[in-house]
Amino acid sequence: MRLDRLLSNQNGISRQTARELLRQGRVRVDNQVCHDGLHEITRFMQVTLDQHCLQAAQPAYYLMLHKPAGYLSATQDPQHPTVLELLPAELRAQLHLAGRLDRSTTGLMLLTNDGLWSRQLTSPSAKLAKVYRVTTRESISPQAAARFAQGIYLAREDLFTRPAELQLLSPCEALLTIYEGRHHQVKRMFHAVGNRVCALHRERMGPLHLDPALAPGDYRPLDAHEIRTIWDPT
Repeated sequence: MRLDRLLSNQNGISRQTARELLRQGRVRVDNQVCHDGLHEITRFMQVTLDQHCLQAAQPAYYLMLHKPAGYLSATQDPQHPTVLELLPAELRAQLHLAGRLDRSTTGLMLLTNDGLWSRQLTSPSAKLAKVYRVTTRESISPQAAARFAQGIYLAREDLFTRPAELQLLSPCEALLTIYEGRHHQVKRMFHAVGNRVCALHRERMGPLHLDPALAPGDYRPLDAHEIRTIWDPT
């Protein structure tokens, strides 16, 4: 919501008075004087008029989790444990998943209560890279990298995947970089080139790498720099 609308709509201040208060420098956002009525205000920002609090800041959570195998990317499930069960009970109701992983897939997961941030992370238009370490049943064919770079046709969606990058590590292991996140996409891509994924581990989402200090099932908060990089990866 814009700052001028927050002042006038939620706090009984006329638009003319709101403009004057902003001009006089009497409105602060997160303890900084703000003159711009068009400034976008989120629920994680504090807004004050003189010494009176018009909106208290809600806590924002940005967590990195090392997902173990066997956990569902869901808020609750009657049969299987979910990734939220790896977190303190008092946080679970506030968080949502910024990108999902299959139950058997391990690695980097991000959880937050900031919807704008998670949409930026997962939006197809952002084209953020997702890097997976893939172990296959058969040796990866020499033609696989070229096929992935051209795009793999997915019949269910009736489209081709975006060009992907394959870096061979060993005959049956590679790093795959994709720029979208369709259902079972990595497994379907390897199936299309006559192979089968035996193990899948996400190492990176955009600029965020899985912290090597995190054991499976562990999590930590993102630092301020990590949070900002989603908006400006450079």
